[in-house]
Amino acid sequence: MIDVFSKKDVHSTIERINKLNKDSKPEWGKMNVAQMLAHCNVAYDMIYTDKYPKPNALKVFILRTLLKPFIVNDKPYKQGSPTSKEFKIVEQVNFESEKAKLITNIEKTADLGKDFFEGKESHSFGKLTAQEWNRMFGKHLDHHLNQFGIVKDK
Repeated sequence: MIDVFSKKDVHSTIERINKLNKDSKPEWGKMNVAQMLAHCNVAYDMIYTDKYPKPNALKVFILRTLLKPFIVNDKPYKQGSPTSKEFKIVEQVNFESEKAKLITNIEKTADLGKDFFEGKESHSFGKLTAQEWNRMFGKHLDHHLNQFGIVKDK
């Protein structure tokens, strides 16, 4: 799994992203490559912007109780896993701007580091450990890069 706080893994992840081009095709799923990049940016927007309102108490309870264990564990996501509405990108977006934004978000996360994320409140899951943040970000990025055939070097 990707360690989003490791400069080596961040560099490797950015190299993988740079292998994508506007014509890259998914091996599964409905999103085109630009939509996938925008989809990955949503997780960062939930931390670094106020673009998405926080869910109501009932939804937070459901997310923390039912979804959080699957999101922050170390098991890879399955192909075709359900996506919450905030993460569904159906409009056409610009490949280059979404790619640049994702790289900036990945670098910002690494620069802020584990200490910044330790105990940081998640948009939907309450306070998370740095390790939970790492798993959530890392496996999400890995899942979608794999979706487009850009696998991590062993």
